[in-house]
Amino acid sequence: MTLRLFSFILITHFYLTSCVTKTKQEKISKPNVILIMADDIGFESIGINGANYLNTPVLDSLANNGINFTNAYSQPLCTPSRVKIMTGKPNYINYEAFAYLNPDQKTFGNLFKENGYKTAVAGKWQLNGVQSDISNNQDMERPYKFGFDEYSLWWLNERGDRFSNPNIFQNGSKVQTTIDDYGPDIFTNFIMNFIGKNRNTPFFVYYPMALVHDPFRPTPDSEEWNEINKRNIGNDPVYFDDMVNYMDKVVGKICNSLKENNLEDNTLLIFVGDNGTDPDVTTVNNGLEIPGSKGGSIIYSSNVPMIISWNQQIKKANTSDVLIDFTDFYATFEDILNVNKKDSYGKSFLPLLIDKKYDERDVLVTYYNPMWGSRGLNRGVYAQDKKYKLYKNGSFFDYLNDPYEREKINLEYLSPREKEIFNKLQKSLDTVPDLPKINHNNWKERLREVRQSGKFDSNWKVIK
Repeated sequence: MTLRLFSFILITHFYLTSCVTKTKQEKISKPNVILIMADDIGFESIGINGANYLNTPVLDSLANNGINFTNAYSQPLCTPSRVKIMTGKPNYINYEAFAYLNPDQKTFGNLFKENGYKTAVAGKWQLNGVQSDISNNQDMERPYKFGFDEYSLWWLNERGDRFSNPNIFQNGSKVQTTIDDYGPDIFTNFIMNFIGKNRNTPFFVYYPMALVHDPFRPTPDSEEWNEINKRNIGNDPVYFDDMVNYMDKVVGKICNSLKENNLEDNTLLIFVGDNGTDPDVTTVNNGLEIPGSKGGSIIYSSNVPMIISWNQQIKKANTSDVLIDFTDFYATFEDILNVNKKDSYGKSFLPLLIDKKYDERDVLVTYYNPMWGSRGLNRGVYAQDKKYKLYKNGSFFDYLNDPYEREKINLEYLSPREKEIFNKLQKSLDTVPDLPKINHNNWKERLREVRQSGKFDSNWKVIK
């Protein structure tokens, strides 16, 4: 009897100890996740993707040792992309206004935080709804409500400069800066410090960069940086190359921080662009001049660079042409965290990263209604595969061979194969609502009223 009891105790102890050990292993094996989203850079403007005169050695190296995606698609404009990637939902669900994300939404910051991660966001915010003077737009705790433990942000509740002598708020307090300070360095140092102090616990970092959005100005590596009066004036696309180089350098600093903290193996690092390149920039790619097409609806408006590094899981570097939508990031994070009740509308690409079977989508649908008055912005609802694109208005293009969509395919003379593709795309479009009237919620009047109200100065700071 005593022997049986002793044996039972030993077995029970072994079982409980095994459970505890397994739990610890699962906790340790949780990958750190860093999502870096560059501002206004299309697929064509990265070296490994064919850019002839833009140097991106760090990103090229990450792609050569990880996965380089050639068919990743954002929204064509910044806020629509940010709302989509942060919440995993298409814009017809929760995009309400430019420069705004409703605080009732759940973001991937909340997702990681509720699953035991330390979380931080640094870089460009522009989500409080200041320009439309939406309720409580001076809320300094909005990043916390979206699940981030810490933040270092430009354009939280006021704009100002983002590069030299930047206007940045960190965890509720304004950072004191001078003309010698450079915004991207402040964001990067903040991230590296966050990595260092959280190296023993799983963490999630979201870095929506200020680079390479205009104004195009010298970086600390530019020769003209030595002329102080040139640091914070002007908007000359000649500096775009320098800004791309500096963007790449910043990514390298973060990679080095991971190495220094022995975290590079089990950190999933994702680099992606938020939309196409600025229209004032022309990139030479494989000998062809490609005008920046941010804000439009052609391929160059939303086909963005996407590079993933995860040393522990990606054993064989490769290039992938699967269609990636911005809702897929949230879905992938849900899979990484083993979330049972999923919120995302996207398709997880985790199987691609861990070398498992992946059933790729054959159609990607974009609903784009920017509600913003800048130049060259189109609206559109369209479905595409890797070659053809169909708009809700019936326009049908072979965008692979006609990237500027200058020649509509005549629907009366479709080949059997084209008819099949047309019907497939149409079927997907039928699941998405039509665009409302262009000024359906009087957003134009609202923006004009706020600008004329005298409540804000030129930097969108409240005048007291």
